[in-house]
Order: sequence, then structure tokens, then C-alpha cells
Amino acid sequence: AVLCSRMQASKTENTKKAEPFYWPSVAKQKTSSEIINEARNVLRTVRTRRPFTPVEDQRKLFASGSSRSLQSRPPSVFSLHASSFDLAESRPVSGVRLSPLDPKPILITSAKDEDFSIFLPKPPDDAEEVRKVSSARASLLRTTSLGNLFSAKVVPPYQSEEKIDSEEPTDVMNNLDRSNNNCLAEQRLYMPFKDETKGKFLFRLRGESDQMKKPGTNSSWPRISGWKRRVTGLEDETRINDWEEEEVFWHIKILPILHKLEKIEDNIEDLCLACTKLYQALNEGNVLGKRFKRRNELLKTLYKLVDIDSDPLCLKLAKIILAMKVDGKNLLSVCKLVFKICRNEKNDYIVQNDRLLDCLLEVLRNEDLQKNNEALLYCMGAIKFMSGNAVFLNEMVNKGAVEMLLQLMKQINNIREKDTYFSSLGHLLVQLTATLRNLADLAPARSQLVCSGAISELCVALEQRVNDKDVCTYIVRILSKLSSYNDFCAALADCSRCYILFLALLNKYQKQQDLVIRIIFILGNITAKNNQAREQFFKEKGSVNTLTSLFQTYYELDLNAQTWYHDREGKGKNYLKRSSEAEDVLIKLIRVLANLSIHPSVGAALAAEHHIVELLVTVLEYKSIDDCEELVINTATTINNLSYYQVKGSAVQDKKLHIAEMLLKLLTSNNMDGVVEAVRIFGNLSQDHEICDFILQKKIHKFMIALLDSKNQDVCFSACGVLLNLTVDKNKQGFLMEEGVIGKLVDCLQDFGPADWQLACLICKTLWNCSENITSVASRFGRDTDTLLVLLTSLLDEKLVLDCSLDRDVRDYHRLHWETEFRPVAEKLLDRIQSHHSFLPAVPITPF
Repeated sequence: AVLCSRMQASKTENTKKAEPFYWPSVAKQKTSSEIINEARNVLRTVRTRRPFTPVEDQRKLFASGSSRSLQSRPPSVFSLHASSFDLAESRPVSGVRLSPLDPKPILITSAKDEDFSIFLPKPPDDAEEVRKVSSARASLLRTTSLGNLFSAKVVPPYQSEEKIDSEEPTDVMNNLDRSNNNCLAEQRLYMPFKDETKGKFLFRLRGESDQMKKPGTNSSWPRISGWKRRVTGLEDETRINDWEEEEVFWHIKILPILHKLEKIEDNIEDLCLACTKLYQALNEGNVLGKRFKRRNELLKTLYKLVDIDSDPLCLKLAKIILAMKVDGKNLLSVCKLVFKICRNEKNDYIVQNDRLLDCLLEVLRNEDLQKNNEALLYCMGAIKFMSGNAVFLNEMVNKGAVEMLLQLMKQINNIREKDTYFSSLGHLLVQLTATLRNLADLAPARSQLVCSGAISELCVALEQRVNDKDVCTYIVRILSKLSSYNDFCAALADCSRCYILFLALLNKYQKQQDLVIRIIFILGNITAKNNQAREQFFKEKGSVNTLTSLFQTYYELDLNAQTWYHDREGKGKNYLKRSSEAEDVLIKLIRVLANLSIHPSVGAALAAEHHIVELLVTVLEYKSIDDCEELVINTATTINNLSYYQVKGSAVQDKKLHIAEMLLKLLTSNNMDGVVEAVRIFGNLSQDHEICDFILQKKIHKFMIALLDSKNQDVCFSACGVLLNLTVDKNKQGFLMEEGVIGKLVDCLQDFGPADWQLACLICKTLWNCSENITSVASRFGRDTDTLLVLLTSLLDEKLVLDCSLDRDVRDYHRLHWETEFRPVAEKLLDRIQSHHSFLPAVPITPF
């Protein structure tokens, strides 16, 4: 008889409530999936924890363990000043530069203030006259530098200053500080228009309307592109030149704020408020970007303020500068400025409030990868810092950061190794993959990564950057985290190139523990549920040799890292003081071996690998389950899986007696999981007569019989398997009878039989072996004969056993095992007992 091991079932003891013994236990009804998961398998996979990744104590471009030298990587700490920016790069996009003309506007007599429309004379037909008029208007608006602008006035040649110093519409100025009123009064620009109904002309502020004069109406500045002028009595309608429109907007809306920024030096709060107003004004005027003619003067003022050491102010400045679409050196400087702000975790709150993320994502979306790779590096670094804060993660996902980052990775992957920018883009890829690693914590981000083909791009990056340990580490961290989820794990298993890449990385970075442990963890996840993945990985060239080499390397590292000390009582015993980092690699490496061995051909091949089996046995020799529980349990599970294969040249069979010696430590431990694993291995090994002799010699059979009283279904099942193999040898049955094995088996059948038909079948098989060639049932079963007869009769009654109010899936599951496993054996056993038993006395039904 062959013992089939099983997955550990729930440790549910029989209920204390008095019930007929033939009722199955229904204390906790199981779902169909739970039943399938708990179904006993011949071989079992092994679970483990994901490797722990500590959080960096400081925000830097590169982690403290980076493989990059300080000289070969961009700095995380630097100084920034106004001189870091280049004014020459801030010039606006302009058309043909015209030569200045001598402005001589013709102004006509003024009219009353009642008429508030903007009227201008009809343009002359002559082209030269058109140019003269246009230049004349421009001269009216032309100003000097920012310092003397506010003293400039435009006065009609035939009127005095008092004549034109009329009252300014209040609504135009309602968003500006009152302290600037006098300056603004001096800078008002007027234009003449003709009121033909009265035959007079009037100076007016361009852009004013009747609506602006009415109290309570909206005074927001109209879009520059929409400003118009009309000529009363004329059919033609013309637009004011864009330059002129911007000039008026510049004088009225922007210059007062810039003047205020230059005057305030020591009040950071007022500076920040002014910057906020400036951004709002630029946005309302639709002049954010490169085409604003006064962009150079605006940026010059902002650059000067960078020298003020204030993160809140610099944040405001950076937002405006980025919105003005700077490039080249200025883009690099402002990205460094943002990086510097985000490097301080205390600034996360103000960064979130100012919606800086939108600006940074815009940079990633639009800027040229090769031309601005260093600027994108610091921009991506700032986003990486943000991703370390859970508050930002959801915002990133909602704004499409995952797809954007994958697109950027695709662009980087298109740059080949011979390209000039290949090395510098590796720095950017480190920041990008570190950000994706943080995003992988969110379920929506994980879903987007699967749907967006992230696996393919990550594998391409791994292949191209195999010599860049930092990039490899972050990508492996991403895959390690995502492989814990079934959908991503299945998709990764289907990517055939990943196995070659993982093997290449393991061979290249064999002693890089942080990298190796995650690759091994990924392989363990892939091979846990996918039989095709087990076969595909095993068939890759050098896969077994790589695993064996890793096993040997980390076994030696762990052995050398152990520190021993004498216990305080002075007993002279040595105890393991602490577990080494190498031990964690061994735990996950052995898990891969256990999972691979589930595949029939792979398991048989591994069972014949003497070096692997030797290392597994060595782990049992020098490791204690009290100090290294997970490692010892995983090792025992792997040996159990390999011991299942009774193949020629099996290393497990060659070392079976040595393995049996090692298992004695587990049997006598206080760890029930370790005891179960040891019993399972004995179940497979006890098919050999030498192991059966060893069991009797070491009196292990007494231990197995005692385990039948454990009230644990898994323990009873495994112990019963060993006893079944022992009863095959008739000469050994007597030793079992002396220990009362029949009574223990009957009690176990009464306790668990109705709820566990596989265990009930195994008990009946053992009883069948014990009753072979008997002449009298009483001589073999003694006083347990009548109880056994009643039990078997009741358990074979389909109506009594299966006619219960159970879930359909549960009932079907019970019926399947009852019909295919228990009933055939139980019917034969009942027939044998009845044929050697003359009568059936009345036996009261005992409670379950």
C-alpha cells in the first residue's frame, strides 16, 4: 500500500454536541473552493512571505545601497540661485522683427464721458498709412524698464495732464492692492475715438466697457484674443494687434503684481500671495506658455526671487515657471528646484495643495526625452518622492500616471546601448521604476499595469539593463510585489522570456542577496500553481545547475554567519543566536524546489539530483526547527515531495536511512507542523522494508499509534499511512497488535470517518491488512468487533450518511469520496468480518 500525502486541512475537532455517530460533522460548512484546497494531494506546494523592503530614511535620487559611484551619478544635493537660470533661453516665440517708427498719433477733440464705447477712425486704404498708424499706437504703449515704467504717461499734445486725469473704473482694479493705485493712475493708457453723433472725440482706456462701469458686474479680465474695437458709423470691424492687446494686459494686470514682488523682500506670506495672484492673472489672460511677448521680463523677475530661501515661495515660483514652458537650462534648473522642494517630506502638504503634480506630469508628457533627459531625471525624482506618500498615489493613478510612465519606459527602451544617451537615461529609469514600485501597492494601478502590457516593457528593460544593478533591483521589486497576485502571476508565467532573464540575473548577481531573494520569490510564485511554468523553467538551459549553485553558495554563507553562544545554565549546549540573511534566501530557494517537484517528470529528475538532495539533508542536520521553523518545514516538505518518486537512481532512496535518522528530531519536537511533515516522509519511505525495520527498531511505530489519539485529522491520516505500510509485512502486524492498534483505529474511524472519507478509507485498508488470513474475528479484533460492525453498517448506509442538509458542493464532494474510495474497501471489510462472525448482538448507538 502506498501512502498519499495531503495538504494540511483545518484542525477541526469533533463537536461536543451529542449527535448520532453516523452524522457528518457540520460545525463549519466549507465552500467548494475550500474543499478543493484542502483535498489531500500527493505533493504539496510551499508558501512563504514576500521579502521585506525597508523604507529609505532619506529622500535621494539613488538609494544608499546604489551600485552607482558618487562620481558617476547626478547629485541629490545642490545649490540653486538666480544665476542658475539663463535669460537668453526665455525669449518668447516671435515673428519678424519690425523697425521702430516715429509715433505721431493724431488726437481729436474730446467728447463727454457718457459714451463709453471704443471707437476709432476708419483705417486708411494706403498700406503705408496703415503701418504708420499701427506704429503710432505701439508707441503709445511702449514703456521703459520695470523700474521707470510707472512714471511714464501718454498725454494728448493739445491737452494738459489735468484734462486727462479722469476717474479710473474701479472694477478693473479690484483685484490689485490699493497701495498701487497712484502708480496705476499714472500708467493709464488712453486712445481716441470719435462720437459722430456729437462731432467730438474721446480718450478711452482700451478694454473698458459699459459692463466694467456698472457696480456689481463681473470684472474678470477678458481673454486677450477676444478684445475688439468698433468704429461708429462704419461697416468695417477690425481686431487690435495681438501685441497691443498683450501690452495693455501687461500694464494693467501683470506689472502691478511684479512691482509688488520687487518691493516685498522680507514677507514670505505676501510674496506667496502675490505669486498666486500672478498665476491666476496669467491663466485668466491666456498667456501661459511660450508666446507671451513679455515672457522674458516676467521670468527675469521670478528668477531673482529664487535667491530667497523659502520652499513655499519657491514652490509658487516653480509652478509659474513651469507653466511658462521654459526649456533648456531653465527647465533643468526649475526641475532641480522642484526636486529640492519635494526632497523635504515636510513639504508634501503644500506640494499637494498647489497641485504641482499636474505640472510635473505635463513635463513628462511633452518634453523631449533625449534633449532634456537631465531635467526629466529631476522631474521624475520629484514624482518618485511624491509616490512615497500614500496621499499622492491615488492622485497619480487617477491622472493616468501609470500609462504615462509606461510610455516613457517604452521610449527609453527604444534607445539602444550604442546611443549617446543610453547611460544617462539609465539614471532616469531608476527613478521611473522606483515610482512604479510604489504605485504597485494600489489595486487600480496593478490592474492598469496588467492591461497596459507592463510585463513586456519591464522584461525589455531588464534585458537591456542587465549590467545596471539599480534598474534590475527596482524592476525585480516590482515583479516581486505583483507576482503575489494571481492575475499578474499568470501573465508573468506566460511570458517565456522571463525565465531566461531570471536565470541570467541569478548567475550574474549570485551574491547580491537583495536581488537574488526577490527573483527566487517570483519563481516560487510562478511555479506554485502553474504546471506549465514548472516544466518551462526546468527545461531552460542551466536551470538546475543555477539553483544548485545558489543552494551551495547560500548554505555556506548561512553556515559562516551563524553565531553560537552557551546557554546561561552552563549545560554546554549551543544555540543559534540569530538567523542570517542567507537563511531567508534558502527558505525561498527550497520553496522553488518543492514547487518544481510537483511536476511528474521534473520531480523525478530532481529526485535523482544527488547534490540537491544532499544539501537538503544537510539543512536538516544543522538547523533546528525551534530556531529556523520555516526553513526546516520547507526542507522537510521538499524531501517529502521528492521521496514520492520511486525512480531508478533516486538520491532520496540512496539516503533513506540517513534521512530517517534526521526525521527523529522532528518527531520528538514540540512543533506539530514539523511532526506532521516527518510522519508524511515516513509514509513514503516506509514502502521500503529497510525503513519498516528502522521504524520498529527505533520504536517509531508506538509513536505513530499514539498519534491516532491526537484528534487532528491530518496527523491521524499521516500516521495511519505509516501503519498501513507496516501491516503489509505480516511479521510486523504482531508488534502493532501489542500496542492496541485495532482499538485506536476504530476510535479514529468513529471520530473522523463520517466527515473525512479519505481517512476512513485509509483506516479500513489498515484493518483489512490486519485481518488477512484470520480464522476468528474475535481473536483479531477482540471487543472492538461489534463496534466496528455497527460503524461499518451505518457508514455504508447512503441515506443515513449523505441525506443531510448540506450545501450542494459539500454534499457532492462527500458523495464522490464516499463512492469511489470508502465504500469499495468498507464493503469488503464488512463482508470479511460478517463471514467470520456468527451473530450480531444489539449494540447501542453511541454519540458522535
